[in-house]
Amino acid sequence: MERRTFLGAVMITPLAMTGLSGYQRTSSQPAAQGGQAIEDMRRNWKALLAPGADVTLSTEPLRRPEAEWKRILGKAQYDVLREEGTERAHSSPLDREKRPGVYACAGCGLPLFTSAMKYDSGTGWPSFVTHIPGHLGTKRDFKLILPRTEYHCMRCGGHQGHLFDDGPPPTKQRWCNNGVALRFIPL
Repeated sequence: MERRTFLGAVMITPLAMTGLSGYQRTSSQPAAQGGQAIEDMRRNWKALLAPGADVTLSTEPLRRPEAEWKRILGKAQYDVLREEGTERAHSSPLDREKRPGVYACAGCGLPLFTSAMKYDSGTGWPSFVTHIPGHLGTKRDFKLILPRTEYHCMRCGGHQGHLFDDGPPPTKQRWCNNGVALRFIPL
C-alpha cells in the first residue's frame, strides 16, 4: 500500500466511525458496462436452484438462543457465523466448487449467491461479484486498523464475510465468503 493511501485512510477513519450501527440492506448497483448481465444474474437466480432444494425463501428474522446455535452448528461454523470469525484461507472445498447451483447460509438455509455469481479471486475463499438481492446486510467492521465492510445473512444474522472493492468489472466487488458459512446446493 502506498504511504499516501495509508495516511489518507488513517485520516478518514474517525469520520467513517460516526453513525454506523446495525445492518444496511445491500443494493450492489452494477456499473453501466456489463450491468445488464449482473442484473440478469440477480433477477434469475432461482434458475440455478435445484427443484425441491431444502432452502428457505423468507428473510423474516430467525432468532435462536445461543445455546441452540451451539447445538446445531459445528465448532468452525459457530465461530464464523455467530462469533464473526474467519476460516483459514484455502481450507474450504467450496473455493474450488465449479458445478452449477446455489450457495445458501449454513445457519438458516437462505440462498445468498449462485454459481453464476462466483469467480476465482485467488484469495483462498469463495468469492462472488454480486449476491441475491435483499438476502445480505452490511455493516462497518473496525476490528483491524482500517475499516472494512462486513456482511451478514438477513435472516439469521450469521456472519458470512467481507466486501471489498477489488473485484472484476462491472461491479468491481468481491464478496469474500467463509466457506463454512455456506452450504452448496448443486443444480
